[in-house]
Amino acid sequence: MRVAIIGGGAAGMMAAATINENNPEIEVFLIEKNESLGKKVLISGGGRCNITTGITDIKTVLKNYPRGEKFLTPAMHCFSPSDVRDWFLAHGVLQQCGEDLRVFPKSNDGRDVVGVFERIFSRRRTKILFGHAVKNIEKNKNGFIIYFKEQPPLLANRVVLALGGEAYRHTGSAGDGYAFAESLGHRVSPLAASLYSFVTKEKWPKEISGLTIPKAAVMAKREKRYRTVGSVLFTHWGVSGPAIFAMSSLTAFIDFSPALPLEIFIDLVPGASAEKIIADMKNFARENPKKSFKNTLHNFVPKTLAEIISRETGISSLKNNAEVSKPEMEKAAQWLKFLPLHAVSPGAGEELVTAGGVELSEVNPHTMESKIYPGLYFAGEILNIDGFTGGFNLQAAWATGRAAGKSLARNRK
Repeated sequence: MRVAIIGGGAAGMMAAATINENNPEIEVFLIEKNESLGKKVLISGGGRCNITTGITDIKTVLKNYPRGEKFLTPAMHCFSPSDVRDWFLAHGVLQQCGEDLRVFPKSNDGRDVVGVFERIFSRRRTKILFGHAVKNIEKNKNGFIIYFKEQPPLLANRVVLALGGEAYRHTGSAGDGYAFAESLGHRVSPLAASLYSFVTKEKWPKEISGLTIPKAAVMAKREKRYRTVGSVLFTHWGVSGPAIFAMSSLTAFIDFSPALPLEIFIDLVPGASAEKIIADMKNFARENPKKSFKNTLHNFVPKTLAEIISRETGISSLKNNAEVSKPEMEKAAQWLKFLPLHAVSPGAGEELVTAGGVELSEVNPHTMESKIYPGLYFAGEILNIDGFTGGFNLQAAWATGRAAGKSLARNRK
């Protein structure tokens, strides 16, 4: 049997490696339009490659997928984050798991991850077709005909579409797979960018660019209310960080612009109520009447942010605690709990994944095989699956690629 896997990213590499290791008699063609494998894997995690998550409870893992949680369940049980870690460890990749439960190679080098697959393919029956850009795919009675833009066509009994989404277009993820899926009768849901920073109408974040709030709650509202928790980073253009990326995922299909901004609020002190903050302010002011009110705010947030809150709330930086009124304290507490910002656009070119993709109802979640065309498989970001940051998107790619590969390895015809 001949299997053609289109896309040499995480999902495609895992599908090919799984076939190689479980049924080496199958002839595998791994088709990649770049001149090397795993370009997006290599730049993930800032080049360190966030292999997966350190979370071991699968139900908890699945809650990190705004789209595709139910569909992913069988594949995740068969190739969980723990299984992924064990698999890479068995192939020589030592790992480290940080306090944030992100798993990286101990070397902090994504090349070690891609190198695993390169070694497998070098000694197995896999032919890698670099520089092959697919033009079209046709179904015939024996399987599929894959047409390339510059090379002769390839005949295959089975095809895996693992071309990724539209994010990181410079790595080759141009969304080609969606057109191929539609040409073969599959529906593709609306697409949107996900996992990006927000550009805000407010300009003051630039003054504290680089400042991180380790734990904050981020809220947004339009027709619905959304909430995420995590670290927030202030930037030259607005806000970023894991909590913001998660919010962009939840609001991926909401339109916003300078004319219609997305209203967001940041709770800088999620562990305390506004009433508790006000009471603490009063106690500190009573004990330190001659200190500036900025010092009181500094009990809750870094000094540079305290200065901005003082300015934005109209409380003079020259006022000492004894001069600050109760309404002013209440206003400052309101800002600490609901710091207001208005997102006017995504950070330019920053999206990490694509929300949306091939409709999951048309794909078998146990095998990744098409319910429309037997012999056609899907794996990775081309599916309508996306997760938060923290290794969840690579985990989905490994798990779906593994499921497709296992199914193909069992099929000897």
